[in-house]
Parts: sequence; C-alpha cells; structure tokens
Amino acid sequence: MAVADLTRNAVDVLPEGELERKLALGRPLRVKLGIDPTGPDIHLGFAVVLRRLAAFQAAGHIAVLIVGDYTARIGDPSGRSKEREVLPDEVLDENAKLFAEQAFRILDRERTEIRFNGEWLGKLDYAEIVRLTRTGTVARLLERDDFAKRFSAREPISVSELLYPFAQGYDSVAIEADVEVGGSDQLYNLLMGRDVMEYYGLEPQAIITYELLVGTDGVDKMAKSVGNYIGIDEQPADQFGKTMSIPDEALPQWWRLVLDQEPPGGEPMESKLALARGIVERYHGAEEAARAEEHFTRVVREHQAPEEVPEVTLPNDDPVHMPALLANGVRIGSTSEARRLLAQGAVRLNGEVVTDLDLPRASLEGALLQVGKRRFARLTAS
Repeated sequence: MAVADLTRNAVDVLPEGELERKLALGRPLRVKLGIDPTGPDIHLGFAVVLRRLAAFQAAGHIAVLIVGDYTARIGDPSGRSKEREVLPDEVLDENAKLFAEQAFRILDRERTEIRFNGEWLGKLDYAEIVRLTRTGTVARLLERDDFAKRFSAREPISVSELLYPFAQGYDSVAIEADVEVGGSDQLYNLLMGRDVMEYYGLEPQAIITYELLVGTDGVDKMAKSVGNYIGIDEQPADQFGKTMSIPDEALPQWWRLVLDQEPPGGEPMESKLALARGIVERYHGAEEAARAEEHFTRVVREHQAPEEVPEVTLPNDDPVHMPALLANGVRIGSTSEARRLLAQGAVRLNGEVVTDLDLPRASLEGALLQVGKRRFARLTAS
C-alpha cells in the first residue's frame, strides 16, 4: 500500500523520512492510537483517524488501540481552556467497553490489540513517576498552546494536567510503538512520546497527526463534550438528519475526511443528501440509507409524521407536567432541557406548538407529540 494512503489528510508526519524508514524495515509495525473513554460513542471525527489505522492494518501492520481507562481519570488538557471534568470510575469503565466494541466496526479484529493503560500506569510507584517526569521540563510544558493561554490569563492549571503528556508517552514505552497516530491537536503529546521512549532506551516512534473534522455546528471540532457529533453507532435516521443539519461551508471537508471523496458538483442540498446517504450506507448498509432518506423526506421536508411512531404511556398525574413527560417518557434529557425546548416552541401536540408546563391529561390522550424536527411519540392512556 502506498504511503500516501496511510498519510491521507495528514497534517504532520514527523520526523521527516522516519515513517518511510520504518516501513522499509520489512516487518509489521506496531501502530498506536489512544482514546480516553469520556463518552460511550465513537464519532465521525475520531473515525477519520481509525480509518487510517485500518489502512495500516490493510498494509500488514498491527493496530494497538490504547483505551485510556487510567489517563481518563486525569483528563487530557489538549485544546482545553479549563481542566476537563473527570467522570466517575464506573462510567469510564462502561464507556471503555462500549468504545472497544464499536472500534471493530472499522478495524480488523484479527490485527488489533486492545490494551487498557491502567495495566501499566496503575503499577507505577511514586519513584517511577518522578523518574518519568524527568523526560520533560516545566518550561517546555508551558510552551504548548493551551497551557500557555491559560498561564497568561492566570487561569488554573492542575499538576495532574501537566502529568498527562508523560502518562500518554509512557503508553508508547509499554507497548513499544513504532508509529503513533492522532488528531492534529495531539501533536504535543505525540512528540512527548518520542522523548519518553528515548529516555527509556527505545527507538522513538514516528508520528502522524490528521486533520480535525468540524462538528455539525460548523464551528468547533467534533467532540462529545461539545455535543456537535454524530456517533458511528447512532440510528440511521439520526445520522442522516444530523448530517443534513451541517452548514454548507462544511461540506467539502466532510466529503474529504468522512468519505475520502471530493464533493460532487451541483447544489449544496444535493451534495448534502449524497453525503448523508454515504455516511449511513457506510455504517448501516444501503437499505438503511434508503430508509433513512425516506424518513428525512417525509418528516423534515414534507413535515409529516413518520410511518412508525413509538408509544409513550402518560403518567397518572392530572395535570401532566410536560417537562417530566419529555424527560422521562420521551427521554430528551433533563427537565431543564425540556423546559428550554418548550420555551423555544420546539414541542408540538397534533401539529400545534405548546409552551405550557402543565396540561390536562385528557387533552394528551391519543395525541401525537413532536419534539424538534425528528422526534415523535404517540401518547396513550395505558
């Protein structure tokens, strides 16, 4: 396989010529990719890097997927303007399991090692951690853009955040990585991995960073923490509908990064429809893509209810508190989010906008509830 396919959409390939030298060794390379399980879903942005990892597998190399069950308890500071919130251990553990399984929708299971970095990081004693930190300096840590901005603004930077790049670098030592890949916001951490490997007497890894996919808002990079993402395991109709919501100016990048194609000519709407079909077809198949497009046309473009509408049983309360019904029955999130949707006029009953927080139970029996453009439910008495 040509090097160009391995480095498609790459921003950095460093050091110059090192990847080619390692590929010429004539043995399978160990290609590392790390992910902290801060959410249960792999999104399209992360899939950009996963597909390049799959390209290495197709060329005969071994993908080593590092699930950061340990580093997630520190929180990656890359690109952050404040310290990342650390999730409870049980949530991180469950996310890690779900993430690993979803990865095999893209990666070849037979040529993948999945490793959890608690395996080695959890065994380091204090003396070894101090030794590890000798591979870097405070001055160099403060050169990285996110830390530099926060330091200049006198915003807090915890010591645990400063330790994160060292921990990620030690992952490369533990699995003896030949190459590490990641998003372009990971450049500093990947370079740190080279320094840590050299300190421990190993040949430093080559590094490749790839372009970051902008999210559905067309502004920020796709991220679970921002909420502007599309998961590869989401329902076909949701994938299709969310793709149709992206700004027109994001289309060229989405075609290039998500489908590895140049966008077709013509009107943006037709390009977006083709993109949505391509995404759903990749992760769910052609039949589901056709069904998702039919659903989008019926519900969003023609403003009709979908053919199949789930039933939601009304509570026995009278009147019915709408925020609670939306949060618990329709599962849109919290009651505060439900109040916001009601205030915005995003909730309809039989096609009519409702903003009242409490409604008589009798007026809701048998009604068609619509939340936003794509979520419907038939309210039943029992």
